[in-house]
Amino acid sequence: MEIVDYLRVARRRLWVLVGVPVLATGAAAAIVLFAPQQFGGTAYVAAPALVGGGAAGTQYSGTQAANQFVAAFGAAVTSPRVLADVAGDTGVAPERLRDGLAITQVGASSQLEVTYTAGDRATVAPVLTATTTRALAFLFSSQVGIATGEVEAANADVTAATRAISEWEKTNKVSQPDRIYQATLGELTSLRQQQLSMQAVGNGRGVDAATAAITAAQKKLDELGPKLPDYQALLAQRDAATNALSQAREGLQAARAQAQAADPKQVTSIGEAHEVSRMAELVRTALPVGGAGLLLGVLLVGVLELLSRGRVAARPAAPAATAAAPSVPAETVTAARP
Repeated sequence: MEIVDYLRVARRRLWVLVGVPVLATGAAAAIVLFAPQQFGGTAYVAAPALVGGGAAGTQYSGTQAANQFVAAFGAAVTSPRVLADVAGDTGVAPERLRDGLAITQVGASSQLEVTYTAGDRATVAPVLTATTTRALAFLFSSQVGIATGEVEAANADVTAATRAISEWEKTNKVSQPDRIYQATLGELTSLRQQQLSMQAVGNGRGVDAATAAITAAQKKLDELGPKLPDYQALLAQRDAATNALSQAREGLQAARAQAQAADPKQVTSIGEAHEVSRMAELVRTALPVGGAGLLLGVLLVGVLELLSRGRVAARPAAPAATAAAPSVPAETVTAARP
C-alpha cells in the first residue's frame, strides 16, 4: 500500500479516527470535572547545613550530596515507619498519604518541595507538618540514638578493660608492674655502675653492698618479666577501648549538630491549602487519554480494513464454482423439449 491508499482508508474510516479519541477525551474530562474538589498544599524544606561541607560525620557530602539528600528524604517520606507515624498524628490512612504525597527537588539544589493533595482541606497542613517533621527525625534524630548507643558500648568496653587490669593487679599483688619494671631496670644499671666504681677504688664493703642490691633488683626483674605480656595486653585493650570511646563521642557530637541543623521549625515552611485547579488536572488527564484514544482508533481502523479486505477476497469463490460445473450439449437440451 502507498501513502495514497492509507489516506483513502483514513478518509473512509474517519468516523473511527475522530470518534474514539473524542469519546475517550470526553469521558476523562467528565471524570475530572465531576470529581470532588481536591485541595493541595506545599511544604518547603531548605537545610543547606545538612548537605555538603567537609566536617566529620556529615552524612551527605561530595558532588552528589544534594541528590543523595533528595533521594533519602523521598525514601523516608514514603517509608512504612514514617507513614505510620504521620497516620497516627493526623488520622489519615497510610495508603491515602502515599497516594497524595509527592517530593520535588528545586533545580539542582538541596531544597525540596513536599506537596500533598486530598479531598479534605483541613488535613493538608497537618499532614505536611507531620510528614516533614517525621522524615527529618527519621533521617537525623535516629543518628543521634545510634551514636549514643556507640558511646555507651565504648564506655562499657573501657570500664571492662579497667576492671580487668584492677583484678590482675589484685591477683598478682602488684600495681603498675610496667612502671616498676622500667624503674627497677634503671636502678639496676645505676647499681652496676656503682659496683664498677667501688671495684676501681678498692672499696670491698661498697662492692658487697652494690652486689646485694644488684641481686635483689635482678630478682625483682625476673619475677615481673613473665607477668608483663599479660599486663601489657590488658593495657592495649584499654587503650583501644579509650580510642574507640573518643571516636564515638566525636560521632555523637556530629550527629547532635546535624539533628540541631535539621530542626523542622528552622528548615521547613508550610504553605496554605488551596483548591487544585481543575483545568490543570484536565490538561494532565485529557491529553494522555486523547492520545491513547487516537492510537486505539488507528488500531481499530486497521482491524476493520483487514476484515473488509477478507470479505472482498472471499466473494469470487461462488462464480468460480459455477464455471467449474460441466456444460450440457445443445442437442440434448433440444431433444429433451416436447
